[in-house]
Amino acid sequence: MKKVLYIFTFSLIFACTTASVKEKKLKTAFSLIEDAILTEAKSIIESSYYCTLITQDKNGQPKARVVEPFLPEKDYTVWMATNPNSRKVTQLKSNSKTTLHYFDKSKLAYVSLMGDAYLVDDSILKKQKWKEGWEKFYPKRDKDYLLIKFVPHTLELISPAKKYLGDKITWKPHQVLLRK
Repeated sequence: MKKVLYIFTFSLIFACTTASVKEKKLKTAFSLIEDAILTEAKSIIESSYYCTLITQDKNGQPKARVVEPFLPEKDYTVWMATNPNSRKVTQLKSNSKTTLHYFDKSKLAYVSLMGDAYLVDDSILKKQKWKEGWEKFYPKRDKDYLLIKFVPHTLELISPAKKYLGDKITWKPHQVLLRK
């Protein structure tokens, strides 16, 4: 009986844990205007080597820091690295809701991605997601280095050069829903 109860409890905990990090599915089709916005967003992101990662602390206070992300994957997933002892790790463990903000000064344009960030400590992925020069930040790659997988659900964009100015009254940026 104890064994059955143990297996049931473990299964329940596992199901709850995996359900809480279940990612939304990428939309399969975008309108012509959404495609144009996504094309301009890609340009802004590529010209913005760094971006700002925004998390929330335990009091709900947003915390921003500059990070060096990889370029987004085809499904808009963005990977970045951190020290496992950083504040952002603690914040992401308690609240995965995160924003990445890219700014291109030359165009006075920006892209904000809103979504969820997950901590990944997989040795194979860590080898794949490594940038030369990081050894000064992560001298012991196996212990000092942790990945953040950011999965956006919404993209917002302002790009005056491409006439994406947002709403004239509210200044709400152009928005594309990436995931359902």
